[in-house]
This record gives sequence, C-alpha cells and structure tokens, in this order.
Amino acid sequence: MTIFHIISILIFLSAVFSYLNFRFLKLPSSIGLMAFSLVFSMVLMAIGSYNPSFKAEIVAILDQINFSELLLEIMLSFMLFAGYIHISIEDLKSESLSIAAYATVSVVISTFIIGYGAYFVLGLFGIEVSQVHALLFGALISPTDPIAVLSILKTSGISKSLQTKIAGESLFNDGVAVVVFTILLQLSGPGAELSAKNVLFLLFSEAVGGILLGIVLGYAGYKLIASIDNYKVEVLITLAIVMGGYTLSHYIHVSGPLAMVAAGLMIGNPAKRRGMSDTTKEYIDKFWELLDEILK
Repeated sequence: MTIFHIISILIFLSAVFSYLNFRFLKLPSSIGLMAFSLVFSMVLMAIGSYNPSFKAEIVAILDQINFSELLLEIMLSFMLFAGYIHISIEDLKSESLSIAAYATVSVVISTFIIGYGAYFVLGLFGIEVSQVHALLFGALISPTDPIAVLSILKTSGISKSLQTKIAGESLFNDGVAVVVFTILLQLSGPGAELSAKNVLFLLFSEAVGGILLGIVLGYAGYKLIASIDNYKVEVLITLAIVMGGYTLSHYIHVSGPLAMVAAGLMIGNPAKRRGMSDTTKEYIDKFWELLDEILK
C-alpha cells in the first residue's frame, strides 16, 4: 500500500467521523474526531486480538508512515500557519504580557516539572531513562490545546479578553514547545552536551532565526499579494509561503514552526488589511480553515 492510499483512507475516515459527529454527537470537531478515532482504534485492536493476520497487516501499514516526518515536517507547518492567519495582532497586543507568560515561561516550567517527575517516577520502577529523554517527554505533553473548546466558551458568555488569552496561549505554546522539543532532541544526540551555553545558542539560532525568516516570507508574500487581484494566485502564494518557507527553514537550520507563526501573522494582518480584496479574504480564510480542519 502506497502513502497515497494511506492518506486517502485517513481523509475518508475523517470525513465519515466528521459527519457522524456533526449528525449525532455535536461536539467540537477536534473532540468529536478524537472520540471516534479512539473508538475506531479500540475496534481494530479487538479485531486484531482475534485475528493475528489482520493485526500484522495493520502494523505493516502503520510501519510505512514516518510519523515524526509527517507531523513535524508536513502537517505542523500548515496547521500553525492556518491558526495564526486568523489571529489579530491588535488583540494579541492587548494581552501580550499574559500570553507571553503563559506560552513561554509556563511551557518551560511544565517541561522541567513533568520531565524530572517522569525521570524519578520511572526510576522507582527500575526503568532507566536519561534526563534529556525525560525532558523530551515533558516538552512533548506540556503544551495545552484549549482552542478546541473556544466555541463552547463563546456560548458561555466568556469575555473577549479571556478568549484572546486562550487562543493566543494555545497557538504560541505550540510553537514554543516545538522549539523546546527540537533543542532537546538535538542535545540528546551522541556527544551532545546539555549546558546552558548550548541551550542558549540553539534557542537563539532556532527561535530568532525562525521568526526573522517568517517576517521576511510574510512581507514578501504581502507585497506579491498586494500587487495583484486574483484570488486563485493569491491562495497559491500563501501555499508557497508555507511549503517553500518550511523547506527553506530546514536547510538554513532555523525553526520552521516559528517561521510559520510569523508568516501567518504577517499575511493575516497587514496583507489582509492592505493587500487583499474582500473576495480574496473570503477565499483565503475558507481555504485555510478547511485545510486546518482536515489536518486536525
């Protein structure tokens, strides 16, 4: 089975689960899809326990997927750009201190608390792991994703200020957590040294370099979009920013996720306000909203 067939099956299942959720459960899409996915996974496991050949076939299919490459190199770039293109810089500025604290300091603190907690707990059970690998686990599960419940909070009469804090923290902590995870992953390699000097160097090169690249990409995209009025070409330009920009970040060794964050904010704010017609805004918003829904 080729990767195309696997992707086709995943999109088919996403469509079926989305329909069932909308028709019956009526939960937020991310939560509904997760619920149906868990049930579907348990059904597959139950069938596999009674039919070893079926289980072996499913395992063989899953082994063909490089989940690290699929998530970090493909899906993440689109999801981050799609999320930030809808965020208002003005709203973020009004809650900048709170969002910055929640999305940076809290993620780092959580990474160390969970990482060292796991390190000592696993040690009690005789499971030996290195400190760096324990911290990798902490960085992996530290970022929260409250964006899925925003629709519920809105119906509860939540203030716009709190909505902005939740949305901003949700999006920024994903980018920060990816940077922390990437730094720790590099430090976990053979011969790597976990020192403050190495951490600061990697943080500066990954984070600052990624943000600068994103600003350059976003500004270039803004100028190109502002020079024409054709929604088809303008949607393609946003796609090129994500795919080409993320590939470029890989070759120049800067943070691709943070580049997509900065580029998304540039396209979603100055480009939308001064470079797009109403028709283009509508098509770009719908295109990236749909793409984000498919990937989630």
